[in-house]
Amino acid sequence: MAPSVWDMDVFNKAYRAALDVHRLTLDFPKHEQFELASQLRRSSKSICANLAEGRARQQGSSAEFRRYVLMALGSADETLLWCRFARDLGYVEPGAHDQLQQRFGEIARMLNGLAAKLR
Repeated sequence: MAPSVWDMDVFNKAYRAALDVHRLTLDFPKHEQFELASQLRRSSKSICANLAEGRARQQGSSAEFRRYVLMALGSADETLLWCRFARDLGYVEPGAHDQLQQRFGEIARMLNGLAAKLR
């Protein structure tokens, strides 16, 4: 296991994707800043937060870390849902949406693999 969460590929991919989501949602309409934009930012950042907290708690148990990895996976799936809402409401262009879907889909697959290793 990586000595730090910052050494984990999945964490770094999720961190960069969350930054991009944050930047993207800054252009959402004002009435969506406290609704859809906020939900999208929170769910994408939650992936990183769960990995960081779980990695810190792993010192005691890999089962505890696995629990946080699964929560991060849930946040990745939630992010995919909010991305689809953003596309369907016309706030995100189809091409940008497809890139987000691909990136968060890859993150979800990586989290699934990590969770399987921690069984």
